[in-house]
Order: sequence, then structure tokens, then C-alpha cells
Amino acid sequence: MSIRSYFGIRKSSFLLVHPELPAFTCWRPQLESLSTFGITGNHGGAIRLIARSRYSFADRNVDASVRNPSTVRLGRKQGGSSSLYSRPSILEMKNERMANRAKVYDFLQGIGIVPDELDGLELPVTVEVMRERVDFLHNLGLTIEDINNYPLVLGCSVKKNMIPVLDYLGKLGVRKSTFTEFLRRYPQVLHSSVVVDLAPVVKYLQGLDIKPNDIPRVLERYPEVLGFKLEGTMSTSVAYLVGIGVSRREIGGVLTRYPDILGMRVGRVIKPFVEYLESLGIPRLAVARLIEKKPYILGFGLEERVKPNVESLLEFSVRKEALPVVVAQYPEIIGIDLKPKLLGQQSLLNSAIDSSSKDFGSIVEKMPQVVNASNSAVTRHVDFLKSCGFFLQQVRQIVVECPQVLALNLDIMKLSFDYFQREMQRPLDDLVVFPAFFTYGLESTIKPRHKMIARKGLQCSLSWLLNCSDEKFKERMNYDTIDLEEMDAMPSFDMNTLMEQRSDESASEYEEDSDDEYA
Repeated sequence: MSIRSYFGIRKSSFLLVHPELPAFTCWRPQLESLSTFGITGNHGGAIRLIARSRYSFADRNVDASVRNPSTVRLGRKQGGSSSLYSRPSILEMKNERMANRAKVYDFLQGIGIVPDELDGLELPVTVEVMRERVDFLHNLGLTIEDINNYPLVLGCSVKKNMIPVLDYLGKLGVRKSTFTEFLRRYPQVLHSSVVVDLAPVVKYLQGLDIKPNDIPRVLERYPEVLGFKLEGTMSTSVAYLVGIGVSRREIGGVLTRYPDILGMRVGRVIKPFVEYLESLGIPRLAVARLIEKKPYILGFGLEERVKPNVESLLEFSVRKEALPVVVAQYPEIIGIDLKPKLLGQQSLLNSAIDSSSKDFGSIVEKMPQVVNASNSAVTRHVDFLKSCGFFLQQVRQIVVECPQVLALNLDIMKLSFDYFQREMQRPLDDLVVFPAFFTYGLESTIKPRHKMIARKGLQCSLSWLLNCSDEKFKERMNYDTIDLEEMDAMPSFDMNTLMEQRSDESASEYEEDSDDEYA
């Protein structure tokens, strides 16, 4: 027993040099139980030795502390600010940030930028870094006015935000020449993450059958698409178009030509537009075909443009029952500033051919594109008809019956008229009755058919000769006599051509009773 107890004292270094012993834990003697040190029994001498040793250790630490007071507590100031471990207070740091921000604001105000909306936005701490951002935006073509329109762009870092986004757009094929307009329309793109925000949208667009080579053009025409949620407006607008009959194979082309559709609300924009055209008498499938051919018509404002234009057409003697054909022939007519054009063209035709308001309505019904015909073109064609020997009344009848003559190539019209007089030797009244003669190809139709009836010695009207297909004309060549009942009406626009069934179309997945979703 005695040997075991003195063995613990011989290893006194274990007690005197303890690496984790705090400096001030030894001010008071702390006597551990004997069992702690492996000492058994009541040995007072050993305990006294241990106590004296620990007092000695504490005294040395206290003396060192007195000699070097700065080491009493590390990291806390003891006296003046000259301490190596002194740090500015939170208040001092806040004041410094406010002073730096004030300098940045002064710089921005000095170059004409209003920083009112920048409060709370993390900005560069120095004027030099802010000047770098402004200069970079200037190099992209943005003006002070552009920055004031969206001052939050100043919160984007050149290296962390702007350059990665612009590099990504450039790699996609977006032309640098379009960057300025791109950023004016959608400056928020500079806040985007390439991986998280932009790349998924591009992948989604490709999934809508937009060809990779067309992606840059889509983004240039409609940069706002980069900010849309993938399963939000974009998916519902496409689903609705397919539901009304737009071919799935045409969706990619439709969106490429008019990507604004991706941002249109179905219930607020697309569906009301489609239903209004249906109310005019245009079948839904025909509306779908119009959207396939000219998707930009969906961008015509229904209340502010389309409906007022329809009222203007009625005001200028276009019959209500003719509205479907007028719109289907020339959808642009419901999207332009129409009334001034109608006034101008009515006045022009009135002075050129002495037409009435009813005549003008009939002309618009048969060729609605006349609203955009130039004054000089109308005048030249009227003058040509007069030079052919037609009286003013006959010219008016020709134009009202077939207004397309006002838009034909004059040189070709002259060649057709020369052949009519020289080879066909028909009276001018035949042209007054069937002015559509000028719309047929001279070499492809007029000459070969005239030669065929000349060989057979048949006498027929221009309408019987020309107003039929090649197959039908061959059948007529087997007739001994001409049946007047087979005389076709004047050529006109056929709505059914818009609704021909396609072999690539399948039943729509869109159900009619889901309309409530878009209400």
C-alpha cells in the first residue's frame, strides 16, 4: 500500500504540468480525492505536497499576468486603441458603410442616376466599383435613361452576374447587336443564374419543337420568356392552341414566328380572341388555321383594336355576313389603325372611279387588302383601264366586280390585254363582265385554253373558258355544246380551304369542358 501511494507522488509532473489547466483555476486549492491520483489510505503528507505544488503553479501564472496585463484576456481592449487585438465596434462599422454608400449615391446622382430605389439593395462599397458597373452597362449600349428605368441593374456584379449571362446568350447564338434592345426589354435577365434559371427555359423551348437554330431568334424577339415558369403560362397557352385545332407539328413554327404567345394568359387573351372570331362566323378550325399561318394576330388587342375595327367595317358598308370572309382573307385588317385608312381609300376611289359608299363596301369585301393600297398604284391602274378604251362607268364596274385588278402587275396586264385584242378578238364588254380575266396566267392558262376552243370552233364566255380547274376544262372539251348551267360564279375566297383535314392531325387531348380552367 505504501509503495503504491508514493508512486503517484513520484509522477508529480502529471499534476504540475497539465496542458489544459486554465490560468485562474488554481487561485484556491482544489484537493482531488485520493482515488483520483491512485493514492489510497490517509496520507496527509502527500496531500500537503500536492497542495503546495498547485499553489506554486498558480503563483507563477499570477506573476506573469501582473507583469504583462495585456495578455490577461485576449481579444478585449485594455486601455487605448493601440492594442494589436482591437476591433472596430458594430456602430463604427455601420457608420463607415453609411459613409461609403453616401459617396456611391453622390457619384450616381452626379451622372444623372436617381438612386431612390436602391435603398436596401447591396451595392459596391466603393465608387470605383460602381463606376465599373455603369461603364460596362454603357458599353452594352444602355443609357442613363435605361438605367433609371430599371436601377436595380446596378446591384448586379459585372464578373459574377453580367458577364456569365451575356456569355451564355452569346453561346446560344443571340447576336451581340441585339444585346442593347434585349436588356432594355428584359434587364432582369442579369439577375438570373445560368444553370438554375436560363438553361431550363431553353431546354423547355426545345421540347416545344422549337429548333435549336431558332432559339436565338425566339429569345431576341421575346426575351421576357426567360423569366417564365416552365409549367405556368407557357404550358397552358400551348395546350389551348392544340385544343382548338392548331396542329402539333405547327406549334414549333408558330412559337418561333410569334413567341409572345408563351406569355399570353389563355383566359384573358387567347380564349376571348378565339371566341370573338367565332362569334363573327369564322369556324373554330378556321381560326386555328389562321393562327398557324399568322400567329401574330393573337397580339391584336381585342377591346382596343379588334372590336372597334369590326365596327368601322360595318360603318363603311361592309355587310355583317361578309365579315368572316373579310377577316379570313386579310386578318391584318382587324389589327391596324383601320378607320383613317377606310376614310382615305373611300375618298380616293370616289374621286378616281366615282364609286358610291355601297361600291366601296363591296370592294372591301372582295379585296380587303385595298385598305393598304397606295394612292399612286390605284391611280395608275385606273388610268391603264381608261387607256384600254373603257368608259368611266365600265372602269367602275370592273373595279367593283374584281378589285384585284388594282393590285396586279401592270406589265402583265398589258400583255394579257394585247393578246385579248389581237388573238382572241373579243369585245371589251367581255372584260367588263369578267374582269377576272386579268388575274389568270397568260402562258399557263389563257393561251392554251383559247387555242383548244379555237380548234374545236366553240364559242364561250371568258368565265366558261377560265373559271374552272384544268381537269374540269378537259372534261368540257369533250362537250359538243356548252351548258349554261355549268357556268361558274365569279372566283371568290372559299372558307373551306382553311379547314381541310390534314393527315398528320390526331384527336386533341384538350377537352372542351376544361374551358372553365381558363374562365
